[in-house]
Amino acid sequence: MSVFYRLYQNNNKRSRVYKKWYARAVMVDTMSTRELAEIMQENCTVKRSDIEAVLRELVPTMTRAMQDSKRVKIDGLGSFKIGLKTKPSVSPKEFSSQKNVLGMHINFMPETYKDSGTNRRVTDLLRRCAVAELPKNAVITDEDEVEAQP
Repeated sequence: MSVFYRLYQNNNKRSRVYKKWYARAVMVDTMSTRELAEIMQENCTVKRSDIEAVLRELVPTMTRAMQDSKRVKIDGLGSFKIGLKTKPSVSPKEFSSQKNVLGMHINFMPETYKDSGTNRRVTDLLRRCAVAELPKNAVITDEDEVEAQP
């Protein structure tokens, strides 16, 4: 099991790392809620349909909680919250949500723990994760790729 990557060269002439090479993660497939539920069914005593129902209800429940200004923590996965993109105002009196709030986004913070061997913070989502170059004959469309920032 590996995360595939492709090599890309930085072609931004204004960059201090112009012409340097970087790896970008490439996703080769998408796993649906149904597929996740089928795998989960094999690992526990709950039926696929029950797992799907719970996973589908998770989205509107999380939406409601986050829109009520709450952080949603899913044990073993991480925390989700709404973040704001704003422009500055000269003073607190001059700030208004209509003028200064430009947009919203979701912040995700994976759950981490301290590794006793290295004393570094790590996440279970990346435990024992390996990387490998995408095989040369693999056919991937641009919409399947997820780019890592160099």
